Amino acid sequence: MARIAVIPGDGVGKEVTREAVKALRALEAHGGPALDIVEWPHGADRYLETGQSITDAEFADLESNYQAILLGALGDPRVPGNEHARQILLGMRFRLDLYINFRPVRLYHERLTPLKGKTERDIDFVIFRENTEGVYVGMGGTFKQGTPDEVAIQEDVNTRTGVERIIRAAFDHAKANGLERVTMSDKANAMESAGGLWRRVFKQVSAEYPEIQTEALYVDMLAMDLVRRPERYQVIVAGNLFGDILSDLGAGIAGGLGLTASANIHPGRVSMFEPVHGSAPDIAGQDRANPFAAVLTSALMLRHLGHREAGDRLENAVRACILAGETTAELGGTLGTAAAGDAIVARLENS
Repeated sequence: MARIAVIPGDGVGKEVTREAVKALRALEAHGGPALDIVEWPHGADRYLETGQSITDAEFADLESNYQAILLGALGDPRVPGNEHARQILLGMRFRLDLYINFRPVRLYHERLTPLKGKTERDIDFVIFRENTEGVYVGMGGTFKQGTPDEVAIQEDVNTRTGVERIIRAAFDHAKANGLERVTMSDKANAMESAGGLWRRVFKQVSAEYPEIQTEALYVDMLAMDLVRRPERYQVIVAGNLFGDILSDLGAGIAGGLGLTASANIHPGRVSMFEPVHGSAPDIAGQDRANPFAAVLTSALMLRHLGHREAGDRLENAVRACILAGETTAELGGTLGTAAAGDAIVARLENS
């Protein structure tokens, strides 16, 4: 039985995570896998009460005693600098070495995309974002801060090991799923050192997968082309910054962050799964948040844990609700958060 740490977090994170756990329990009651779900209290409330976000001992506990982490959303106006959010979220990514940020981009109904003439068949690809390097490592600084002569430097860190393992993960996914093309994206014309490393490694790794077509595109070109012809793309791999931007672009063309799941993975180790929308404190407690991204994230988690059929059932339940118009307001429906979760449960009970 897999042991799951559930961290609801802040704001609407608590509400959507409640619905995701409800769906997991319903799935378990109707033939799905048994899960040992343990709720953790980490978030702004704990941080304000104790001054602690997450401790070294708790990181060690996650690494040793859990198979997965389901995270809601972090962020609270009572913590203006969001220190607790950075320490928990980035702490997990870096300290647990979750080097794969996996973002599926899938359109569930053509009415949800802003792209004219595109259907569900046209928008279905995945993005592998390097998750532990790049500008997010925080190397850099400022000189003469606050003066007219201020200088700010932010370093983009890329290692051979880091680049190779994310590129290899993208190719392994393509091979395992019968996909034909892997696209690598960079800005090698402006960032010659980093781009040169990515392109050399991409070429070398791709030689081990001769059955898969490859291409390397500048990130601005790829962003434009994803809007023009998303149907061309199957697997995209990019560095931390460009992968972050492309992932949100993908979310935009597939219906928005309310439908966007993500996984932060280190194969063979505890991995973390989170919907990528924010904590939305302005609507927290109003039963308005869309729980579908949290449920789709739970589907990713189940597949990662080896329960592919159960993950497919969860995703299919969300798809069925969308097709039936059983959604929250931003997707055109009339349901609140809890009722949308109930609609998913009803689909699971009948699947």
